[in-house]
Amino acid sequence: MNEKHYEVVIVGGGISGAALFYELAKYSTAKNICLLEKYEDLATLNSKGTSNSQTIHVGDIETNYTLDKAKITKRTAKMIEKFCLQYNLQERIMFKHQKMALGVGEKEVEFITKRYHEFKEIFPYLELWDKEKLRELEPKLVYADKEQTKDRPEPIIAMGAKNEYTTVDYGEMTKELAKAGQNADTSKTTDIFFNSEVEEIEKVGNKFKLTTTNGTVYTADFVVVDAGAHSLYLAHKMGYGKHMGSLSMAGSFYITNGTYLNGKVYMVQNDKLPFAALHGDPDILENGKTRFGPTALALLVLERYKGGKSIFQCLKTMNIDGSIIKIFWDLLKDSEIRNYVFKNFLFEVPGINKGLFVKDARKIVPSLSVDDLEYAKGFGGVRPQVLNKTEKKLMLGEASLNEGNGIIFNMTPSPGATSCLGNAQRDVKVICEYLNLEFDEAAFLADLTDPEIA
Repeated sequence: MNEKHYEVVIVGGGISGAALFYELAKYSTAKNICLLEKYEDLATLNSKGTSNSQTIHVGDIETNYTLDKAKITKRTAKMIEKFCLQYNLQERIMFKHQKMALGVGEKEVEFITKRYHEFKEIFPYLELWDKEKLRELEPKLVYADKEQTKDRPEPIIAMGAKNEYTTVDYGEMTKELAKAGQNADTSKTTDIFFNSEVEEIEKVGNKFKLTTTNGTVYTADFVVVDAGAHSLYLAHKMGYGKHMGSLSMAGSFYITNGTYLNGKVYMVQNDKLPFAALHGDPDILENGKTRFGPTALALLVLERYKGGKSIFQCLKTMNIDGSIIKIFWDLLKDSEIRNYVFKNFLFEVPGINKGLFVKDARKIVPSLSVDDLEYAKGFGGVRPQVLNKTEKKLMLGEASLNEGNGIIFNMTPSPGATSCLGNAQRDVKVICEYLNLEFDEAAFLADLTDPEIA
């Protein structure tokens, strides 16, 4: 039996795992670090460029973010930008597009106008664009017909920005983080192993034993599980996080046959719906074609397009009992949420899906027709939405289980990619304190944060 020992083993080669690997290698005194990835390469699941909207979620145009949440995401989003600039990745994997939150109809126009004045305090670059300015910036938002002779009937307004970094290929950034970690200090051991699915984690004495499906066993003084929807599955196997279940939400996309938008256009969030509102984005992997989405579909899998055993793992991780059923009941007894769930199911049904989806997407581009777009096959991923059995409610955002005994389990749905470096900073501090290592936080802050952002 092969056995390898490390100070820290990170499970999961997506962007969260790679960010932690990078920070430990560059900014801590850890001497041997290992990253285990179950597939043949990094970022094959949710961090892959086709699995997400490629958006740097700053909090300026995401109308489901409160002012307090926007202050937090602004800081972590700046880290993405600073890392890419530090390694000269701009115009390679990070790009600037204009971006906006669009209000349609009198109620939303009032909402956007009020929000603009509130949020401009922390985002001074924001501008408020009326219909005539939008006619110049994003004409397809204004016109009701393809000939652009007739305006849409509703009043519209948008808050947005024109010269900010907005878009990242998170799949390529994952690989850049891993490469930068391995190059940070060649005196350190910074191993990355592929095709190394962790089947079981056990606490043996004061160390952890990780058994992989390929037969190799790893031991570690500290373990961080950054395995997306599998994090809670592995936690449950160790007896941790039993007060939580996981609902796997898949997001699909539709892509146009050409460039329909010049930048990112987000819509106003319905407060009753726990998932992101539809938006349109220039896809940097598809020559700027516009990608509309995501849809929101509950699936009985922990990962998409990989088939097989993740159905069983999903059922185990859902952790169904009376509390979980009550959470589902409370969500579905609201007719607005129930109709939303049913409609999003129909968005996946061939033959009727495009016609139904276009009706929603016309709120952004009124002249859009079913001939203008296609269902984006193979696009989209799975986001684990944590169900809190104690509070009997759906927990929006990220969740982290830290038992204080040398192991952390992270679940990072959107905006997990944007906050990967900030989350890693949090975990590095915990690891260094537990293992009596040093963290050069001054160097970290100098490299990756903006002193003007608290």
